[in-house]
Amino acid sequence: MPPPLDQEVLRQKSRWLRRQTLQICRQAGEARLGSAFSATELYVALYYGDFLRFDSSKPFWPQRDRFILSKGHALGGLYPVLQDLGFLTQAEIEAICTPGGKYGPYGDCVPGLEAQWGSVGHGLGVGAGLALGAQMDAKTWLTVVMIGDGECYEGATWEAAMFASHHGLGNLIAIVDRNRACSIDFTENVLRLDPLDEKFRAFGWEVETIDGHSFAEILPAFQRARTQARTRPLCIIANTVKGKGLSQLEGNPLGHVITPSTGPDLERAIRELA
Repeated sequence: MPPPLDQEVLRQKSRWLRRQTLQICRQAGEARLGSAFSATELYVALYYGDFLRFDSSKPFWPQRDRFILSKGHALGGLYPVLQDLGFLTQAEIEAICTPGGKYGPYGDCVPGLEAQWGSVGHGLGVGAGLALGAQMDAKTWLTVVMIGDGECYEGATWEAAMFASHHGLGNLIAIVDRNRACSIDFTENVLRLDPLDEKFRAFGWEVETIDGHSFAEILPAFQRARTQARTRPLCIIANTVKGKGLSQLEGNPLGHVITPSTGPDLERAIRELA
């Protein structure tokens, strides 16, 4: 894996990633730009901030950490990272959602990820199973699952949370992208999630809440998650903004489905992401 980058370089990498993500979402025509943008700094910290252990020349290296993108509709924001690190080729990126291309907007087997879904609610259960297997085999790698806050409406998520706590899976980390918006409205209007931290604690998890766009908070939290011994699973609730970086998406309950593709909206988006 590459050496960790300092915070200013990580911020520049985030700006680059949003520009690349916009291009992929325009190409795909249906990728979820708002969801990808809320997770941008989290993606950058995971792969460039000395957190995930991986070897892009050996995608199935036995000692790698297992990363699951349960909020798989945000996969468009991770493709550029995987290409930049050597998991994917430029030709594969350019062929996303084209006839003969290997990959789509979500739901595909992508090197650099263990799994991802467009239909949410599955990732935490699979992650808990991987973590239990690692615990039983005395393996030291971590299982990290990124879930959306709207995904926390799924009963399967809480079944997995209960399972992980029961088995004392201290090697399991859930990152909740708490952008407070789901498909067509804000979470607290649809079905109230707050206090989300207390819910996870009630299920027996350790919980830490951070600003999911601030590397000053993300990096120390990830470092603690990596180095501190635990006997319980850890939930990191990352407070984010859906569509972060684009004024036409931020604060827009339909930011989940809007992608600027032509005309003045696209021109404004390109200017804002420059």
